[in-house]
Amino acid sequence: MPSSTTSANTTNANAPTARTTTARCAALVGPYSSGKTSLLESLLTATGRVHRKGSVGDGTTIGDASPEARERHMSTELTVAQTTYLDEEWHFIDCPGSVDFAQDAREAAMICDVAIVVVEPDPTRVMTAAPILKFLDRNRIPHLIFINKTDHGGIRLQNSLDALQSVSERPLVLREIPIRDGKDPDDPITGFVDVVSQRAYQYLDGQPSKLIALPASAKNREAKTRDGLLEALADYDDNLLEQILEDQAPATETIYENLERDLAEDLIAPVFFGSAEQDHGIIRLLKALRHEAPNADVCAHRLGLEPQDGSNAVQIFKTVHLPHAGRFCYGRVLSGQIKNGDTLGRDKIAGMCQIFGDKHEKRDQAPTGTIIGLPRVDHLRTGSLWGPDGALDHLWPDPLPPLYEIGLDVTKPGDDVKLTEALRHLCEQDRSLSFIHNDGTGQLVLRGQGDIHLQAALGQLTNRYHLEVEAKPVLTAYQETIRKPSQARGRYKKQTGGHGQFGDALIELKPLGRGAGFIFSERIVGGAIPRQYISAVEKGVRDGMRVGPLGFPVIDVEIELIDGTFHAVDSSDQAFQMAARIAVADALRDAQPVLLEPIERYAVSIPSEFTSKAQRLVSTRRGQIQGFNAKDGWQGWDEIDVQMPASETGDMVMELRSLTQGTGFFTRRYSHMQELAGKHADMIVSANQKPQRKS
Repeated sequence: MPSSTTSANTTNANAPTARTTTARCAALVGPYSSGKTSLLESLLTATGRVHRKGSVGDGTTIGDASPEARERHMSTELTVAQTTYLDEEWHFIDCPGSVDFAQDAREAAMICDVAIVVVEPDPTRVMTAAPILKFLDRNRIPHLIFINKTDHGGIRLQNSLDALQSVSERPLVLREIPIRDGKDPDDPITGFVDVVSQRAYQYLDGQPSKLIALPASAKNREAKTRDGLLEALADYDDNLLEQILEDQAPATETIYENLERDLAEDLIAPVFFGSAEQDHGIIRLLKALRHEAPNADVCAHRLGLEPQDGSNAVQIFKTVHLPHAGRFCYGRVLSGQIKNGDTLGRDKIAGMCQIFGDKHEKRDQAPTGTIIGLPRVDHLRTGSLWGPDGALDHLWPDPLPPLYEIGLDVTKPGDDVKLTEALRHLCEQDRSLSFIHNDGTGQLVLRGQGDIHLQAALGQLTNRYHLEVEAKPVLTAYQETIRKPSQARGRYKKQTGGHGQFGDALIELKPLGRGAGFIFSERIVGGAIPRQYISAVEKGVRDGMRVGPLGFPVIDVEIELIDGTFHAVDSSDQAFQMAARIAVADALRDAQPVLLEPIERYAVSIPSEFTSKAQRLVSTRRGQIQGFNAKDGWQGWDEIDVQMPASETGDMVMELRSLTQGTGFFTRRYSHMQELAGKHADMIVSANQKPQRKS
């Protein structure tokens, strides 16, 4: 049996009273490499679900079972594992910590009863937990913090706590204090004191931790920490505040009741510590979850569901496409009891299962709170809430906006349709993935959260869909326009025996304001060109503007047909189209063509301490800073308003993250087209024309 804070069978007179519970769910979230997958292994071992603890280094864990995760030695998708603890059903979700796979962590956090934020004790790395803490705070998701990797010397928990409080909007409440080998604050932690029950425990290797007498050296620290906990709870309980002001000692049961209520309402964030590798603090964490984590009705209420009659309701939070089961949805029962044969909208449930890593275990029914797997469901979608009669209104956040892009091209002819279908599947599995066909460049573009994110997607295209795909840099949709008016005549004459071809058109070009698009008009008088050929001229003009003299589409131009001639026998639509193309090509060359590049508007979000670095970053990429302000609703964060050429943002998210400990992000939208001249423009035009010369 693994070492832990206390035996699962140990009774405690000061423990909170038992309560009726539903199956509950806890999501393990936190920064990359904080030890979430190892913590899941410890929890499953401590509850008896597995008898041999897996190792991340050996690749034997329940989580990280996909080829992409094994290859990268990191979680790339969430892992669900069902277990029981003291006859209560629990579902743990191990979430990826990398910012590239943050979408899965957000989806899991939305359906959990409590999130366990796993962090390292190093105060300098605490900033990496800021994004997930912000998400939990904004969505009022109950959460506690588990400071992992405290099994070595030099750990100063108060420094960790102070750093964590700087990135948390909720007051942090330390639930235990460390016991050390000696008096030095850098000595290894050998046990802990629970500041509510006021009991001390010593860690033992390979055994349950042992109840010991409260060390004299810890009494003052325990009293101080306990006072801080009571003061934090008293902020939300007038009766408790009155007892404290009157120097009355609150009953232990009262403290537990406050902890349970305040956690459920997301008013506080309790803090625990331990070591997943050494199984320190695991049973203590499980007991805190058992007594204080809210039931599924709190999650249902948070999502906008108010079940009045116990009717069935299932929240879908993950969709995958399995080789033999087809479309497979992960759902959580928020109300009622689901059975095989029940319906959710137009889908009939059959083959329902409970999930344990990559294994699916058959289950005939699932009560409220249970996480279930639903195979072969065609209409359920991630983020949707379903009842027997169809989709229900609920609250669910939008997916993360794309931050990084790559172009895709199949290496085998005929795989285009197969690639599009595979990408549709991947985007269903991960809502922060998306793809578009760029009309301006004709390129298929895959968009996501970063290079690792998209490389993992490419790995799935190869391993699961057997597609050979080449990744290419994203092409910039340059365009061109003119600076001055011009005129040109296009004359097309061809004699091939019998009827020939003849068309003659005189056009006038005028530059328009940016964003005006294209205008075609005519002022033909006296029948110089018959009316039936006017539309052919317009078609030829539009064709001629697809590629201008610089090699890019032409925009913001007005073209007027002012004169022309025709032949009663040889003129035709085709002839006038050709004449119009010739006229447009000549007129554009004489109108001082100029290159246009797309400019995008960015809102760059960063912790305030990194604002100056982010400003320098955008300046080196030809960005123009329009201003910056404190980010609304994000204490300690700034938002920089920037205009930047689209061509400069290819790998910006990676550099931004490296400057901000992985926390910086941005949103963007198209702004306008802007003239580009000089050496930079010449290089772009030259690079664009080289392929044309080779052909």
